[in-house]
Amino acid sequence: MNDSPWATEPVPAGPAYDALVGPHTRPMPIVPDAAGRDFDDREARDRGAATDGGPPFRAETPPQEPMPSPPPPPSQAPQDATPPPPKKRAGRDLRAAIGVGVGLGAVIFASLFIVKAVFVGVIVVAVVVGLWELTSRLQEKKGIKAPLVPLAVGGAAMVIAGYVRGAEGAWVAMALTALAVLVWRMTEPPEDYLKDVTAGVFAAFYVPFLATFVAMLLTADDGPERVVTFLLLTVVSDTGAYAVGWRFGKTKLAPRISPGKTREGLFGAVAFAMAAGALCMEFLIDGGAWWQGLLLGLAVAVSATLGDLGESMIKRDLGIKDMGTLLPGHGGIMDRLDSLLPTAPVVWLLLAAFVGTG
Repeated sequence: MNDSPWATEPVPAGPAYDALVGPHTRPMPIVPDAAGRDFDDREARDRGAATDGGPPFRAETPPQEPMPSPPPPPSQAPQDATPPPPKKRAGRDLRAAIGVGVGLGAVIFASLFIVKAVFVGVIVVAVVVGLWELTSRLQEKKGIKAPLVPLAVGGAAMVIAGYVRGAEGAWVAMALTALAVLVWRMTEPPEDYLKDVTAGVFAAFYVPFLATFVAMLLTADDGPERVVTFLLLTVVSDTGAYAVGWRFGKTKLAPRISPGKTREGLFGAVAFAMAAGALCMEFLIDGGAWWQGLLLGLAVAVSATLGDLGESMIKRDLGIKDMGTLLPGHGGIMDRLDSLLPTAPVVWLLLAAFVGTG
């Protein structure tokens, strides 16, 4: 006897069973197939009663083909996976920048070749405005109160002393300016005293002291030509860096400081400045030689680039793009002095070594 729960119970037959469960609920009989295998007759009917050619018990619904989707409107049409690269554009208003540059150049050249003292006044004005921009940004962004009054007075005195007394006068004026900053700041509470006077001494060295070397270039017999050489090489270096970097620049020079500068642009600055230096030393500077101009141009390209990076470092620390808005298309005065200030002592020193200071 099979004790398995899955064993088939015997099926009763007859009227009694039909009366009990009904004639329509009686299980279908097991029918052997042609091969002698048993299968449920209901399964045969579900398969369509293939043995007797009858219709299937359950008709299968034929699959329907999907309706074609309407084409997307023109605004949603698929676009090219690789859009054309954006065109390079200058970061500033070139028309305003060129106009302001031409105006400044006219003022500089007119003052240089008419009366030297007038050009010294131009340097003093640029120094005072640059100090105002720098100290204002330091106070706005960092809360550093570098005293402007002693810086402006000392800066003007520094430039004039450098023109009248040379390097010795410039150093004396620088020392007195630093002392004035220390004393002036004592009139306020002692909190942040060290931070404020440190920024003041830095500003005195960075702006007026470096600008004093431009006035010292002017003291030579061919002083206007030396100043023109200094300005021209710096501008040509910046122009070469911009032109070559904009057209061919791919490798970043200092991405954390100035992402727009490239090594290719630096090579352009060097090439342009060396060519201009050779021409200036040959035709503008008394006793100069073309090979000296090559060295001078190389030094100017390096110092101008470092000065630009130094100014960018300061502005990044302050979280600003420009030091001011005084010059449309250029920013502020300090944004134009960034390359000139560190280049002035380099040009003065090399010209003194090549042809003397007379």
